[in-house]
Amino acid sequence: MKRGLVIGKFMPIHNGHIALIHFAAAHCDELIVSMSFTPSDKIDPVLRFEWIKCIFKNQPNIKPAIIPDDFDDETLPLDERTKIWAIRMREVYPKIDVLFSSEFYGDPFAINLQAEHILFDEPRKYTPVSATLIRNNPFQYWEFIPVEVRPYFVKKICIYGPESTGKSTMAEKMALHYNTVFVPEVARELITSNDISVDDIIRIGKAQTERIKEKTIIANKIVFCDTDLITTKIYAQYYLNEVPDLLNDLENEIKYDLYFLMDIDVEWVADHLRDFGDRRLEMFNLFKAELEKRGMHYILINGTYKEREEKIEKIIDSMLV
Repeated sequence: MKRGLVIGKFMPIHNGHIALIHFAAAHCDELIVSMSFTPSDKIDPVLRFEWIKCIFKNQPNIKPAIIPDDFDDETLPLDERTKIWAIRMREVYPKIDVLFSSEFYGDPFAINLQAEHILFDEPRKYTPVSATLIRNNPFQYWEFIPVEVRPYFVKKICIYGPESTGKSTMAEKMALHYNTVFVPEVARELITSNDISVDDIIRIGKAQTERIKEKTIIANKIVFCDTDLITTKIYAQYYLNEVPDLLNDLENEIKYDLYFLMDIDVEWVADHLRDFGDRRLEMFNLFKAELEKRGMHYILINGTYKEREEKIEKIIDSMLV
């Protein structure tokens, strides 16, 4: 049996890596894809390894493996460095017949591994990208990021604030403008009045959290969220005079990249779930204070609805550059 090896940090794995791995798998009977990691890696190793396993789950001859990167010495010449690598590879893997790479280290590493070396797209002509470029500017290299990895880089934008400030309409408009998805206020799908119980508020918190996760998977670079768990907790306190502990856990599951705090300088529009028309300033100050208490970065959005759209689009455009 001919056994191949591809090594890397895959931080993250991208289409260039995938092309290399597919090429290598076509040229051997079994291919070990060895992902190395350190505790200080910029992307969680467990997550990176899950990406690899998911991408190649239907290709049984590709064998993902994970290994601590505790054996390298960057102060040594390349020949000596790769000799150390080869010793560790022989310790943890079966005999390697072919090393596949797109890197300068390939030849000396293969020699020390006593294996053949097959070079693949070294000048990156077919996939002109690197993991560093993706980490630094994922949206510029979006087409090179596998669908399994894209949710990691999706920006979560929360349209946030008290009642009747245009959050729902704005989230939907922004999603349409940027050809992506939005998460509505799920509570409006689950309740018909504000006569709610603790079980209701927990059900709302869980549903809101799950909907954000679902939409993030299919989002195009950005997902716009109408409300968040801070909002759910504010209303739990007002209507129930208590905040279930589970809402704290759910809040910690979703991290937003930016909050747009919607001001109250627009007309109040009543509906069957809005109760605070006479307390708008009080509620606005409460919503604002909750962000500041957590040290959240937010941008105040005010003016006419048209002015609000223009302000938000300008900010989002700058994030996509």
